[in-house]
Amino acid sequence: MAAVLPVHCQLNTLAKSKGLKYFGSATDNPELSDSPYITILSNTGEFGQITPANSMKWDAVEPSQGRFSYTRGDAIASLAAKNGQLLRCHTLVWHNQLPSWVTSGRWTNATLIAALKNHITNQVSHYEGKCYAWDVVNEGWKAQIFHLILEQKCAANLPLSIIAFNEDGTYRTDVFYNIIGREYIPIAFQAAAAADPSAKLYYNDYNIETANGKSSAAQSLIKSLKARGIKVDGIGLQSHFVVGSTPSTSALKSNMAAFTKLGVEVAITELDIRMQTPSTTTRLTQQQADYKSVISACVGTSGCVGVTLWDYTDKYSWVPSTFSGYGLACPWDSNLVKKPAYSGITAAL
Repeated sequence: MAAVLPVHCQLNTLAKSKGLKYFGSATDNPELSDSPYITILSNTGEFGQITPANSMKWDAVEPSQGRFSYTRGDAIASLAAKNGQLLRCHTLVWHNQLPSWVTSGRWTNATLIAALKNHITNQVSHYEGKCYAWDVVNEGWKAQIFHLILEQKCAANLPLSIIAFNEDGTYRTDVFYNIIGREYIPIAFQAAAAADPSAKLYYNDYNIETANGKSSAAQSLIKSLKARGIKVDGIGLQSHFVVGSTPSTSALKSNMAAFTKLGVEVAITELDIRMQTPSTTTRLTQQQADYKSVISACVGTSGCVGVTLWDYTDKYSWVPSTFSGYGLACPWDSNLVKKPAYSGITAAL
């Protein structure tokens, strides 16, 4: 493992010196037994915030209706509390990682609303006072085939502009939308606010990092919730990017400003920047520049409160199992050694 930098040179310390609330990382329960990994994650000079990647999702928390399990989520919440780190809690309503009783239930509008409210109320109440923020609704608008096409265009070295039309800002058709309709989102925010009035409530999504139909839809959602007096505090920009096609600092800043003008904070919530494998010096150098660009956008935007890596090390990255031929997306390599990307981040901070 590389030598530890002085605290004043580490990511969270540098981020806070620039006015951010935190610089953080996601983690997951299988990683908690990896002592060298935990030593770095628990270093509050590097990380002032933790997000549980999977242990607070619906399938982990309420695997059968009305039976709640918080063992896994509590383990990560306890680690954050022990370290004095903020906890971003993730996520209450998502189309994925739902148990079959939710996806295959014989629902009416009333019964699904009741189940949705019960899930949110129980979970948010359990963690009341422990979560800086909740990702209340995650990925409420269509993904269509964005990521697949993105990989194909990158591999073929084709212009990315031709894929933009797929992100049209229409609602994703999942069990919640199909049964309840678009009102499931306001209902979720209202239930979360009632269960923990002190927690920041976020809408979280990918491909809303720059101006497009999907980000416009997210802005319309914020306006609608606020017009109805429903508590909404932030927008989470997932920021799963690709080396060489990461948005520019100016494009990111402009879009962040469009959100903050609506009276909400923004955060980069799931940052990683994947590359085609194997790595090359050219790709690592570009990744360094891309990380610098993204972090610079947050630092340069009043109202961007923090950055979360979607795990800090390639050892535990989700990318290789999801995007064939891609990986090496994180600032630390699989041996917990800092990559050039780390220097890109510190340069921005």
